[in-house]
Amino acid sequence: MRILFICLLACLLLLQVVAFKAEKKAGILTPREKPVEEERYEKFRIQHINETMDENSCDSEIRRKNIYEKNRCKTINTFILADENSVKSICQGEKNNNKKKTRSKQKFRIVVCKLKKPARKPKCQYEGIKLTNRIVAVRCQNGLPVHFDGDILNFEN
Repeated sequence: MRILFICLLACLLLLQVVAFKAEKKAGILTPREKPVEEERYEKFRIQHINETMDENSCDSEIRRKNIYEKNRCKTINTFILADENSVKSICQGEKNNNKKKTRSKQKFRIVVCKLKKPARKPKCQYEGIKLTNRIVAVRCQNGLPVHFDGDILNFEN
């Protein structure tokens, strides 16, 4: 009886593996499997987009969004104060180019959070600085921003 049960269990497992491989080959993605650029964009979105943040909430936002480098506090993190679509538009028209920086055409407000002193999570304390009229530079992959590369002061109004 045990051998029959083990054989049945092995057959079910084998069928599941075969079905998964067939779905993958057909291009059907399961909910737990996303394209790499979507995963990278999701990380970028969490770490760098916050429409309503101010310079006094660096500590709480970084803690809430779990933004760390392993178990250490991140030295610096920049938040773009805009909605997702505005940030995504930076990459509009970009091809699959993930090595070059793409500069925004529009100006953004940003909050730069700088670590006050080295610490381990969750004891990170940041000083926030709000900057306006900044051109931001990102790396794009398949039309999505995936890495924040910096900001540039723009003197035009």
